[in-house]
Amino acid sequence: MTHRDAKPILAGIPLPVMLIDTDYRITLTNPSLLELFGHDPGGMNALTLLRQAPVLAAMDTAIRDGQKGNARFIFNGLSGEVVYEFQASPLTDGSKVTGAVLSFEDRSQAEDSEIIRRDFVANISHELRTPLTGLTGFIETLRTTARNDPDARDRFLEIMENEAHRMNRMVSDLLSLSRVQADERVRPRNLVNVAGVVRSVIATLEGKLKDASVEVATTGLSEEAEVMADRDQLIQLFLNLIENAIKYGGKGKTVHVGLSHVPQDATLRMPAFRIDIRDEGDGIDPLHLPRLTERFYRVDDHRSREMGGTGLGLAIVKHIINRHRGRLKITSNQGVGSCFSVILPAP
Repeated sequence: MTHRDAKPILAGIPLPVMLIDTDYRITLTNPSLLELFGHDPGGMNALTLLRQAPVLAAMDTAIRDGQKGNARFIFNGLSGEVVYEFQASPLTDGSKVTGAVLSFEDRSQAEDSEIIRRDFVANISHELRTPLTGLTGFIETLRTTARNDPDARDRFLEIMENEAHRMNRMVSDLLSLSRVQADERVRPRNLVNVAGVVRSVIATLEGKLKDASVEVATTGLSEEAEVMADRDQLIQLFLNLIENAIKYGGKGKTVHVGLSHVPQDATLRMPAFRIDIRDEGDGIDPLHLPRLTERFYRVDDHRSREMGGTGLGLAIVKHIINRHRGRLKITSNQGVGSCFSVILPAP
């Protein structure tokens, strides 16, 4: 096959591909390769262009041994470090090697997913091991030293009950997160009055508001505000945010919930409805704000556990908002309070 014949074939391959001869000189490239390197490396020596020992060894395997070679190629571009799976396949004319085909497959997303998976498994193992270790210790104590101590038995049983409830919430939130992520690419198709959803959530939380001596001040919730949405997920979203405002706002404080219409949201580039949920708590250090929606991330780990937090609530919120093509804005002033703003596109 001549270069003239090979050129349209290479142009149709979505991966970056180049051909080299037995002197490692680049003889043919495709458009995807030009995008990768930002210029046409045709005529250059591939050894000079690539310069990474595993990649050079893979090319030697193809040219000298006539066998396929593989390596990990790390490319530092404008968007940062990108990992490619590099493959060198020999070109032969009969039994004679005449060159090699070099290809680059982007593996960054797969590697990032693997890192996220490992971190997730490590986090959930830690989160479940802590209460399980506590339960095991209390059971052993109840069987031995506290066997005939009614006060200690009642105290330990209460702690064990709380730990069991926390594990149950953890499993429930993990299932919720899994369902939300599975639906994230499916756009909601129903018109839902978001003001009605927020009013319903506040009514549902009446008992918790009373127990915490917290008042709710609302504005704009009497208006109709319809968005394309999944009603159940919106309920879950606002339950999470308003419960957080009650827990972290402080006893005897007020949670402010307001809904407003935004004629043209700068980020969404379209009309939107904005729901602000503001507490009067201690506020959050600005260092923590970018990481609040990460799974298992907590500003105050001990306080969060005491309040029954799983570290998954805001991750669920983020994925629900992503599915609804909206955005979450978090602002906080230490000593004044925090505001979580949900901006949803108007239909």
